[in-house]
Amino acid sequence: MSQKDFYEVLGVSKTSNDDEIKKAYRKLAKQYHPDVSTEKNAEEKFKEVQQAYEVLSDADKRAAYDRFGHAGVDGSAGGGPGGFSDFGGFGDVSDIFEQFFGGGNRTKSSGPRKGEDIRLQMTILFEEACFGTTKEINITRDEECTRCGGSGAKSKSDISTCSRCNGRGIVNSVQQTILGKVQTQRECPDCNGTGKVIKQKCTECGGIGKKRQTSTLKINIPEGIDDGQQIRLSGKGNAGGNGGPTGDLYVFFKVTPDDFFVRDGSDIYCELPINFSQAALGAELEIPTIHGKVKLTIPTGTQSQTKFKLKNKGIKNLRTGSLGDQFVIIKVISPKNLSAKQKALFEELATIEDNSDNIFEKIKGVFKRFKDK
Repeated sequence: MSQKDFYEVLGVSKTSNDDEIKKAYRKLAKQYHPDVSTEKNAEEKFKEVQQAYEVLSDADKRAAYDRFGHAGVDGSAGGGPGGFSDFGGFGDVSDIFEQFFGGGNRTKSSGPRKGEDIRLQMTILFEEACFGTTKEINITRDEECTRCGGSGAKSKSDISTCSRCNGRGIVNSVQQTILGKVQTQRECPDCNGTGKVIKQKCTECGGIGKKRQTSTLKINIPEGIDDGQQIRLSGKGNAGGNGGPTGDLYVFFKVTPDDFFVRDGSDIYCELPINFSQAALGAELEIPTIHGKVKLTIPTGTQSQTKFKLKNKGIKNLRTGSLGDQFVIIKVISPKNLSAKQKALFEELATIEDNSDNIFEKIKGVFKRFKDK
């Protein structure tokens, strides 16, 4: 029986990071858990999710799976499905691939390495998203050691080329495997893949070349940022290695909903309650927008759910720079707890039959007669 692709099982792409894989797994495990799920074949689907996560959450197994598919992590070769524990007496399947291919991507490059990116979430108000703002954040990250300049050495004279790997950061070795002699490349154990040996380490960072520091950053939030969008701050992530560039900082935004306005892209929607007389006779009302108050004319006979457009009263589009529109949706409110005067008015209105084009003129006459009573 053909097995399903593990990435498809979890609903993630081959470029997904560990956090995305973990998030997808938790969601599906909760959905198909036999103790809570009522779906058909929930137990079978739960096992598929478990097996997919077991492989994709492990760096070695995932690398083997990406190279060779299910053949690289097939539990039927020993230990049963999901076991991955035995391979013809040679131990864990990752050990076999280490013997054949030198551990895959475990070998480090002795050249410059870019630092890891940092991702964080920031919650901002609706108005801040509309018009942009500046925020200060405290962020803890790996920064280049100022004393040694990232070299990890006490002085430049303490740095020498590794004699074992001649500065390459990797060493060759020949191993006996079930396929015969195989030459592999591994990270140099003397310099840990850096290609350099440090005699005396920096007293500030202990030879790492980086220090964990907390610093304050100013975040300029652009006008028109929306919920779920992100900005990238180049070079504001963790420090790189061997003189490599600093990683980036990604800020994901969560926008607090507004009590009155509802956003849809660059457009804004709001609901405007009006009373029966305003709907029947028309009115001129002041309407709040994010840009200030404007006057809106309500025509005679306006019905509930009528939509009015206020051009260029929306939010700036991040890409085009143009303003969206504001849409005002009318909601006619029926009166409650009528007074005697109001009840008499509506009783007279009820006697007027809507059988002519002058119905609103008649209604105006009724309102006029009851105005001063």
